[in-house]
Amino acid sequence: MKIVLQKILDGLRFALRDPKIRVGMLLLILLFAFGIIGPHLWDVRLARIGMGPLSQPPSAAHPLGTDATGRDVLALLIVGVPNTLKIGLIAGGIGLSIGMVLGLLAGYTGGIVDTIIHMAADILLTIPLLAVLIVIASYVRVVTVEMMAVIVACLSWAGPTRTVRGQVLSLRDRAFVEIAQLSGLNQFEIIFQELLPNMIAFIAASFVSAVSGGILATIGVEVLGLGPQRIPTLGGTLHWALNHAAVIRGLWWWWVPPVIVLVMIFVGLLLISMGLDEIANPRLRKGA
Repeated sequence: MKIVLQKILDGLRFALRDPKIRVGMLLLILLFAFGIIGPHLWDVRLARIGMGPLSQPPSAAHPLGTDATGRDVLALLIVGVPNTLKIGLIAGGIGLSIGMVLGLLAGYTGGIVDTIIHMAADILLTIPLLAVLIVIASYVRVVTVEMMAVIVACLSWAGPTRTVRGQVLSLRDRAFVEIAQLSGLNQFEIIFQELLPNMIAFIAASFVSAVSGGILATIGVEVLGLGPQRIPTLGGTLHWALNHAAVIRGLWWWWVPPVIVLVMIFVGLLLISMGLDEIANPRLRKGA
């Protein structure tokens, strides 16, 4: 465990030297700060239905205007940004954790365990994730942020499983693994003391990709109106904007701010993922 923690700290210090990672983290930090500091600077109760005039353009009282139900758009963003990021972090963390455990076991142990896990991952990858999410969400009466995140996570472990498995297959025949085997370490000790520390950058990049995929899948479901109904999210805000024809009616202040925030989220995650990929892949780092 100490080796893994030391690898994480060393990797974090090295990663922060990359300008892409710094810019990406700055964007995400700004969004997190917006969600944390926002409630102390603006009344988030205005995110409730009927708390303001209907479809009012930006003004001094409502800097980002109001929607067709009287909700303040700025309050919706202050409440919705943390909820959207929360879904992505939970879904990405759970999905990657499942995929990492299964990928490590399949890649290192091989045999029947590898066959079963590999086959299960391949089968799940052939099933359209968005279609399954739509079916599940349509049968769940009350969808919460946590429930949405868990549903997405349970359907998104196949990709990380395959990538982690492939990485383990490329490492298990290295000399340091053979030395660990000769020294008497068991399989779990080799996995956690030898393989895992050498995959920190790769796992970090996979986590960022998993968070991005979780947010994207959730936004798709929410835009269709199958996400949390009583809790503001960015996807839910876009759903109601489309449902009330905000684009056709010229209510740009209703849908443009959520789109800008989503662009910031995905650009930040993309920059971090690109920087981590260069660290994990020597060929990319050499090319950069």
